[in-house]
Amino acid sequence: MRTEVQLEPIPNRADYEKVQCIFRRANRPVTLKFEDVVYEIKINNNNSYFSRCQTLKIEKKTILKRITGAVLPGEMLAMLGPSGSGKTSLLTALGGRLGGKLSGTITYNGRPFSNAIKRNTGFVTQDDVHFPHLTVTETLVYTALLRLPNSLTREEKENQVRAVIAQLGLTKCKDIIIGGQFVRGVSGGERKRVSIGQEMLINPGMLFLDEPTSGLDSTTAQQIVSLLLELVQRGRTVVMTIHQPSSNIFYMFHKVLLLCDGNPVYFGRGSDAMGYFESVGYAPSVPMNPADFLLDLANGVSFNHSEQSQMAIKQALISAYEHNIRNKLKEDLKGIEGQGQEIIDDKKIGKWSTTWWQQFSVLLSRGLLWWQSDISHLQDQVALIFFMVSFWGFYGISSALYTFPKERAMLAKERSSGMYRLSSYFMARVVGAMPMEFLLPTIFVNISYWMGGLRRTADAFFKTLFIILLSVMSSEGIGLAVGALVFDLKSAATFASIIMLTFLLAGGFLVQHVPAFIAWIKYISLVQYAYKLLLISQYRAGEMYPCGPSSHCLVSEFPSIKLVGLDHAAFSAVMLVVLTLAFWFIAYFGLMRVGVTP
Repeated sequence: MRTEVQLEPIPNRADYEKVQCIFRRANRPVTLKFEDVVYEIKINNNNSYFSRCQTLKIEKKTILKRITGAVLPGEMLAMLGPSGSGKTSLLTALGGRLGGKLSGTITYNGRPFSNAIKRNTGFVTQDDVHFPHLTVTETLVYTALLRLPNSLTREEKENQVRAVIAQLGLTKCKDIIIGGQFVRGVSGGERKRVSIGQEMLINPGMLFLDEPTSGLDSTTAQQIVSLLLELVQRGRTVVMTIHQPSSNIFYMFHKVLLLCDGNPVYFGRGSDAMGYFESVGYAPSVPMNPADFLLDLANGVSFNHSEQSQMAIKQALISAYEHNIRNKLKEDLKGIEGQGQEIIDDKKIGKWSTTWWQQFSVLLSRGLLWWQSDISHLQDQVALIFFMVSFWGFYGISSALYTFPKERAMLAKERSSGMYRLSSYFMARVVGAMPMEFLLPTIFVNISYWMGGLRRTADAFFKTLFIILLSVMSSEGIGLAVGALVFDLKSAATFASIIMLTFLLAGGFLVQHVPAFIAWIKYISLVQYAYKLLLISQYRAGEMYPCGPSSHCLVSEFPSIKLVGLDHAAFSAVMLVVLTLAFWFIAYFGLMRVGVTP
C-alpha cells in the first residue's frame, strides 16, 4: 500500500540498445589532483570537572599531513590504512564535503570544487541508508526524479534507471523491497549496488566510495570491486577507502595510497607496492596478502624488524616516502596539469537540479506509505487495516484515560451532597464525549479509505467506518476502566499501555504463533475482533490474489488472514459490543469506590 513505482518494458530493440549505451562512457571525465593537503581540527584538552572556572585549553590536531597524489580518468585509487589513519577524512575532503581548516590544493580538471563538479561527482557513504519499505526500482526512480535535471523528461529519467538496474545486475531484485534491520529485503551486496546506483544515475565522471566492501563476504566484495573496475574502464575516475581487501581485490587497483597516522607512506601503482617496500628494507618473511602486509607496516609492525619499536618503523616509512616518492610525485603532477575534459562553466549550473515544487511533489509522493494499492499488494493492505485498528485503539484509550482521575475531587464533592446518581453521571460523561471522540476517526476513514485503495463499495466503506467507531468505543471503555480503578495518572497510563500492547500482540497480525498458556488472551482482545471484522469487510473467502509471477492464491490462506479467518462476522461484532459493555461496567463499579464524602 505504498506509492508504488514500476517501470514499463522498453517498447522496441532500438530503444533498448539506446538505454544500454547510456553509461558506456562517463558524462564528463575528471582528472583529480591533490597536493600538500593538510587538515587540522581543534580539540579541547581541558578535562577538569571545574573547567567552567578555568580558561579552556584549545589545541590543534593535524589529521592529514601533506597528502599528494593524482587520479586520472580510467584509474581507480584505493586508500588504505588502519583505523584512525585519516582515510575517510581525505576521501571526504576530495569529495568536497569536509569542513574545518583544510589547506593545500585540490583541483578537478584544473579547477576548484564547484556546483558543476558536484553535479558530476557521486559519493557513496559507508552505511547504506535507504527507506527499507521501498523497492529497488522505487528507490532509484525517486532518486532520479530528484537528482536529474529538468532538461530530461520523466521517461528519460526512467530510462536512466533502467540502464542503472541493468548495468549493476539488479534486474532480478528490482521489485524487492530494500529492507533493513527489522525488515527482510535484498542482500547486503544488492543493497550496496543500490547505493552505487543512486550515484550512477547522474552518470558521474568521478565516483567516491567509503568502504564499499565493509560488512560483505569476500565473494560479494570482489563482485562490487569488479563492478567498479568496469566503470573505470569506461572512463570514470574512482576513489575509494578500503580497510582490508583480499589479494585478488588489491591487484585490481591501479593506484594505492597508504596512510599512517595521517602521513602518506606510499603512493603509486598497486602492483609496485611490494617491490617498493622491499627496496626500503621491508619485505614479508612469508608469502602473504599485500594488503595485510601494508596494513601491518602502517601499524608499525614488521616481523623482520622486531627489534624496532612501532614508532621507529613508522618514522622510517615516513622518511622513506619523503626521500623516494614525494619529489618525484610532484614532478609527475606537473606533467598531468590540465588533462581531462573541461567542466561546464559553473555560472550556468545552479545549486539544485530541480525546482522547489518538483522536490516537494516527489518527496510527498515518496512519503505516502499507502496510496491506491490493490489486492496484488495484499500484505500492504492487511498492514494498513491492522494499523487502523491499533492506532485508533490507542487513541480511544488515551482520550478516555484521564476522564475520571481529573474529576475525582469534584465527583466526590457533588455525590456527597446528593446531587445526582452515579449512573446518571457515568452515562452523561460517556455519551457526551462521543461526538468529539467520533469526529477524528470519521475524518480519518473518509480520507485514508479511498487513498489506501480499499474495496470501493458503499457497503464496505460504511462497514469499515462502523467497525472503527465501535473499536474506538471499546478502547475508550478500557481507558475509562483503568482510569476509574487507578487514579494515579502515571500508573494508569502504564497499565493501559500494557493492556493494549498485549491485545495487539494477540491480535493475529504481529505474532502468529502465540504460546498456548497465553493464547486465551485473544478471546478478550478487542483488537482481534475489530481486525477480523475489517478483514471480512474487505475480502471474500473464495477471493484470489497474485502470489507469484504467474500464480494466484486464496486470500483466506494468507497467513495474517488465515489465523483470524473470514468467518463468524456476527459473533465478532457481538463480542466487540460485549467487551465494550464489560469495560464500561468495570469503569462504573470502579467509580463506586469514590465515597460519598470528599
